[in-house]
Amino acid sequence: MCRAELSGFDEVMNHGMPAYQRDGVAEIAFASQKQYISFHLLRSDVRAAFAERLTGHDAGKGCLRFRKVESIDFDLLRDLLEETATTRGEAC
Repeated sequence: MCRAELSGFDEVMNHGMPAYQRDGVAEIAFASQKQYISFHLLRSDVRAAFAERLTGHDAGKGCLRFRKVESIDFDLLRDLLEETATTRGEAC
């Protein structure tokens, strides 16, 4: 999904995680942790734009955590990726 939505981004390893960067700055990353899968959204402007849809999800300052694969909201993730790809903003 990342490859399809993040055209023009480079796929790299960043802090031990697969990440997608544009102009040398990582904007998306993900990781498989012991208790959950984490999706790191490193753009605060995109998080703010999706604040209502992120309500109710297990979310930290810059990541979404999914404890079971079945709980992953792929529609939300696709929309976050699309917004990241089509807008420019500062990554944290």
